[in-house]
Amino acid sequence: MRVVLDACVLFPSVLRGLLLGCAARGLYEPVWSERILGEWQRAVARLGPEAVAEAARDAEAMRAAFPRAMTAAQPALESRLMLPDPNDLHVLAVAIAAGADAIVTFNAADFPGHVLTAEGLRRRDPDGFVWELWSCFPDAAAAALAQVHAEAERRAGQPVSIKAMLKRVKLNRFARAYTG
Repeated sequence: MRVVLDACVLFPSVLRGLLLGCAARGLYEPVWSERILGEWQRAVARLGPEAVAEAARDAEAMRAAFPRAMTAAQPALESRLMLPDPNDLHVLAVAIAAGADAIVTFNAADFPGHVLTAEGLRRRDPDGFVWELWSCFPDAAAAALAQVHAEAERRAGQPVSIKAMLKRVKLNRFARAYTG
Protein backbone atom coordinates (compact mmCIF):
# COMPACT_ATOMS: atom_id res chain seq x y z
CA MET A 1 0.00 0.00 0.00
CA ARG A 2 1.42 3.39 -1.06
CA VAL A 3 0.41 6.34 1.11
CA VAL A 4 1.11 10.06 0.75
CA LEU A 5 2.04 11.69 4.04
CA ASP A 6 0.78 15.27 4.04
CA ALA A 7 3.00 17.90 5.68
CA CYS A 8 0.62 18.25 8.64
CA VAL A 9 1.29 14.66 9.76
CA LEU A 10 5.06 15.13 9.55
CA PHE A 11 5.12 18.09 11.93
CA PRO A 12 4.62 16.37 15.30
CA SER A 13 7.84 14.38 15.77
CA VAL A 14 6.03 11.60 17.65
CA LEU A 15 3.54 11.10 14.82
CA ARG A 16 6.25 11.35 12.16
CA GLY A 17 8.38 8.84 14.05
CA LEU A 18 5.50 6.41 14.41
CA LEU A 19 4.45 6.68 10.77
CA LEU A 20 8.02 6.29 9.51
CA GLY A 21 8.73 3.50 11.98
CA CYS A 22 5.75 1.56 10.60
CA ALA A 23 6.94 2.24 7.04
CA ALA A 24 10.46 1.08 7.90
CA ARG A 25 8.95 -2.19 9.10
CA GLY A 26 7.24 -2.65 5.72
CA LEU A 27 3.67 -1.96 6.84
CA TYR A 28 3.15 0.52 4.01
CA GLU A 29 5.20 2.53 1.53
CA PRO A 30 5.38 6.29 2.19
CA VAL A 31 5.16 8.90 -0.56
CA TRP A 32 5.98 12.62 -0.51
CA SER A 33 7.39 15.39 -2.66
CA GLU A 34 10.00 18.07 -2.10
CA ARG A 35 7.14 20.55 -1.66
CA ILE A 36 5.52 18.44 1.07
CA LEU A 37 8.85 18.14 2.89
CA GLY A 38 9.41 21.88 2.43
CA GLU A 39 6.00 22.74 3.89
CA TRP A 40 6.75 20.62 6.93
CA GLN A 41 10.17 22.22 7.40
CA ARG A 42 8.70 25.75 7.08
CA ALA A 43 6.06 24.90 9.71
CA VAL A 44 8.83 23.83 12.08
CA ALA A 45 10.49 27.25 11.75
CA ARG A 46 8.19 28.70 14.42
CA LEU A 47 9.89 26.42 16.95
CA GLY A 48 13.26 28.07 16.44
CA PRO A 49 16.58 27.50 14.69
CA GLU A 50 17.40 24.24 16.49
CA ALA A 51 14.12 22.73 15.33
CA VAL A 52 14.77 23.91 11.77
CA ALA A 53 18.20 22.26 11.77
CA GLU A 54 16.73 19.06 13.21
CA ALA A 55 13.96 19.02 10.58
CA ALA A 56 16.54 19.45 7.81
CA ARG A 57 18.52 16.49 9.19
CA ASP A 58 15.33 14.44 9.53
CA ALA A 59 14.25 15.26 5.97
CA GLU A 60 17.64 14.16 4.67
CA ALA A 61 17.38 10.93 6.68
CA MET A 62 13.88 10.35 5.27
CA ARG A 63 15.15 10.80 1.71
CA ALA A 64 17.93 8.28 2.37
CA ALA A 65 15.73 5.74 4.19
CA PHE A 66 12.89 5.88 1.65
CA PRO A 67 14.36 6.72 -1.76
CA ARG A 68 11.20 5.53 -3.57
CA ALA A 69 9.03 7.90 -1.53
CA MET A 70 10.06 11.03 -3.45
CA THR A 71 7.65 11.88 -6.24
CA ALA A 72 8.27 14.79 -8.57
CA ALA A 73 5.92 17.76 -8.75
CA GLN A 74 3.13 17.36 -11.30
CA PRO A 75 2.10 20.86 -12.47
CA ALA A 76 0.26 19.58 -15.55
CA LEU A 77 -1.75 17.17 -13.41
CA GLU A 78 -2.44 19.88 -10.83
CA SER A 79 -3.95 22.08 -13.52
CA ARG A 80 -6.83 19.65 -14.13
CA LEU A 81 -7.65 19.12 -10.45
CA MET A 82 -10.03 20.98 -8.13
CA LEU A 83 -9.94 21.07 -4.33
CA PRO A 84 -11.43 23.48 -1.78
CA ASP A 85 -7.91 24.74 -1.01
CA PRO A 86 -5.84 25.16 -4.20
CA ASN A 87 -2.70 25.02 -2.05
CA ASP A 88 -3.36 21.29 -1.58
CA LEU A 89 -3.54 20.43 -5.28
CA HIS A 90 0.13 19.42 -5.26
CA VAL A 91 -0.58 16.75 -2.62
CA LEU A 92 -3.38 15.22 -4.67
CA ALA A 93 -1.30 15.39 -7.85
CA VAL A 94 1.62 13.62 -6.14
CA ALA A 95 -0.75 10.92 -4.88
CA ILE A 96 -2.13 10.31 -8.37
CA ALA A 97 1.32 10.35 -10.01
CA ALA A 98 2.73 7.94 -7.42
CA GLY A 99 -0.16 5.50 -7.76
CA ALA A 100 -0.90 5.96 -4.06
CA ASP A 101 -3.84 4.32 -2.36
CA ALA A 102 -4.43 7.06 0.20
CA ILE A 103 -3.44 10.42 1.60
CA VAL A 104 -2.86 10.59 5.36
CA THR A 105 -3.82 14.06 6.57
CA PHE A 106 -5.62 15.87 9.37
CA ASN A 107 -7.25 18.15 6.76
CA ALA A 108 -10.47 16.31 5.95
CA ALA A 109 -12.25 19.35 4.52
CA ASP A 110 -9.41 20.01 2.07
CA PHE A 111 -9.64 16.54 0.53
CA PRO A 112 -13.32 15.73 -0.19
CA GLY A 113 -14.07 12.05 -0.46
CA HIS A 114 -15.81 12.29 -3.83
CA VAL A 115 -12.79 13.99 -5.40
CA LEU A 116 -10.40 11.38 -4.02
CA THR A 117 -12.67 8.48 -4.95
CA ALA A 118 -12.79 9.72 -8.54
CA GLU A 119 -8.99 9.45 -8.57
CA GLY A 120 -8.91 6.02 -6.91
CA LEU A 121 -7.74 7.41 -3.56
CA ARG A 122 -8.94 7.61 0.02
CA ARG A 123 -8.26 10.15 2.72
CA ARG A 124 -7.07 8.62 5.96
CA ASP A 125 -6.92 10.45 9.24
CA PRO A 126 -3.68 9.62 11.07
CA ASP A 127 -5.46 8.08 14.06
CA GLY A 128 -7.48 5.63 11.98
CA PHE A 129 -4.50 4.83 9.78
CA VAL A 130 -2.18 4.06 12.73
CA TRP A 131 -4.95 2.10 14.45
CA GLU A 132 -5.43 0.02 11.29
CA LEU A 133 -1.70 -0.68 11.01
CA TRP A 134 -1.61 -1.73 14.65
CA SER A 135 -4.72 -3.93 14.20
CA CYS A 136 -3.24 -5.71 11.18
CA PHE A 137 0.41 -5.80 12.28
CA PRO A 138 0.41 -5.53 16.09
CA ASP A 139 4.00 -6.64 16.70
CA ALA A 140 5.57 -4.40 14.07
CA ALA A 141 3.46 -1.37 15.03
CA ALA A 142 4.21 -1.96 18.72
CA ALA A 143 7.93 -2.08 17.91
CA ALA A 144 7.64 1.25 16.05
CA LEU A 145 5.76 2.73 19.01
CA ALA A 146 8.35 1.43 21.48
CA GLN A 147 11.09 3.14 19.49
CA VAL A 148 9.18 6.46 19.41
CA HIS A 149 8.38 6.19 23.11
CA ALA A 150 12.02 5.56 24.01
CA GLU A 151 13.03 8.64 22.01
CA ALA A 152 10.34 10.75 23.71
CA GLU A 153 11.60 9.66 27.13
CA ARG A 154 15.19 10.34 26.11
CA ARG A 155 14.29 13.85 25.01
CA ALA A 156 12.17 14.52 28.11
CA GLY A 157 14.77 13.07 30.47
CA GLN A 158 12.00 11.38 32.41
CA PRO A 159 9.23 8.80 32.00
CA VAL A 160 6.53 9.67 29.48
CA SER A 161 3.09 8.08 29.45
CA ILE A 162 2.52 6.34 26.13
CA LYS A 163 -1.19 7.10 26.13
CA ALA A 164 -0.63 10.78 26.96
CA MET A 165 2.04 10.98 24.26
CA LEU A 166 -0.36 9.52 21.70
CA LYS A 167 -3.20 11.82 22.73
CA ARG A 168 -0.93 14.89 22.38
CA VAL A 169 -0.53 14.05 18.67
CA LYS A 170 -4.27 13.40 18.24
CA LEU A 171 -4.05 9.61 18.12
CA ASN A 172 -6.93 9.27 20.59
CA ARG A 173 -8.52 6.10 19.16
CA PHE A 174 -5.17 4.38 18.99
CA ALA A 175 -4.34 5.52 22.54
CA ARG A 176 -7.61 3.99 23.81
CA ALA A 177 -6.99 0.73 21.91
CA TYR A 178 -3.31 0.36 22.76
CA THR A 179 -2.86 -2.12 25.59
CA GLY A 180 0.95 -2.33 25.72
